[in-house]
Amino acid sequence: MADEPSSSLRRALDLLDALASDDAVAHGGWGVNRLAAHLGRDQSQVSRTLRVLADAGFVERDGETMAYRVGWHVFALAARAGDQRLLAAGAPILRRLVEKDLGERIHLTVLQGSQVLTILTQSPPHVVQTVAWAGRLVPAHNTSSGRALLIDFQRDELQRLFAGVAFGSGGPNAPRDVDELWERILTARRSGYAIVDEEFEPGLVAAAAPVRDFRGGVVAALNVSAPKFRLWGRLPLAGPVIKAAADELSIELGYDAARPPTLATTRARTG
Repeated sequence: MADEPSSSLRRALDLLDALASDDAVAHGGWGVNRLAAHLGRDQSQVSRTLRVLADAGFVERDGETMAYRVGWHVFALAARAGDQRLLAAGAPILRRLVEKDLGERIHLTVLQGSQVLTILTQSPPHVVQTVAWAGRLVPAHNTSSGRALLIDFQRDELQRLFAGVAFGSGGPNAPRDVDELWERILTARRSGYAIVDEEFEPGLVAAAAPVRDFRGGVVAALNVSAPKFRLWGRLPLAGPVIKAAADELSIELGYDAARPPTLATTRARTG
């Protein structure tokens, strides 16, 4: 039949959709019988398609339960697509924050070990660009972006991440150790965004909020920073504005707050 290749592709995509369903994920995957019943298809046909998908790494089979689940090749493809989508969807949001909402420099950042990497930046015309921020690494422990990127971390995870990292540098209010950082992360977690007052350098204040992907994990952060004399009085507004923009970008990446994060969330978190 002329349409056999497209029909086979459709069957494979339907199987992947079924294995990505809430019920399949909650049960650690589905077996051939359950998938066949769910899709209304012949078990032998489903089994053949699963074998092809498994050979290509799109699904994997549990050796004990014999249930199939979405394979890591799918997550790898999604991560690469997500990186491109992050930049494409982030650019207009950064421009809007600068031009209409806050009028200050905005950064889009990701976590690189115990540091923060700026991948996109937007500055208003009145700001003199003395530093090329895109591609620059800064500490995660004393920046608002770092605080937002670490917002889901637990105390023991922070201890491992910052083992051997000196906490003495930065502004006068920088955290002095992991315990102080942990308390400030808890504060950020309660509000959904982080506020930093002269932690990265004297006279600088900032606000940041996490950006989540379709798995629910934090993959980036939106950040606004400016001299204290110019932004301090607006920080109570800037925090919620940044959070709303980060939530908007998260939805663009497929995040659904009603769905719990998957096991892949923590595995992909530190990049």
